[in-house]
Amino acid sequence: MDASELAELRTTYVFGPAEGSTWGLTYEGIEAKLRERETDTFVRIDEGGEGPVRGSVMHFGITVGEDELEGMAKLSPEGIAVEECTAQAAAEFVKWLWGSVVPDGSSITFSTEWGLEADLPDALVPDLPRPRLVATFLAHLEATGGLD
Repeated sequence: MDASELAELRTTYVFGPAEGSTWGLTYEGIEAKLRERETDTFVRIDEGGEGPVRGSVMHFGITVGEDELEGMAKLSPEGIAVEECTAQAAAEFVKWLWGSVVPDGSSITFSTEWGLEADLPDALVPDLPRPRLVATFLAHLEATGGLD
């Protein structure tokens, strides 16, 4: 797979606080930050129940660059995910998380749907310029081994 094909791959990116720490997420706080960005974005909270996702979950829409993405947030375990996302869009999203949602000085870990399936450990998101952050996410996708 060449670099341009890899850059177009879409998967779910999952972001959370470093092990043993918290961002102090609330659905109200996340919704407020989303609406600061896009006043007409959709936000829905499901109380959970049966199925693979236990407990409440917030579903939301967010435009990142030219991509209209859907995401979800959970308070326990704490984290935010964006679905069907390229590495470029994930890098832009994580920059927004750092600037709007995650408390100053807090770390962000990440994985992807493919990384979870490959049992890769969560990795710290490095504080790098966007192009190098994209390269980090692309390297993660290659490390999943599922691109052959």
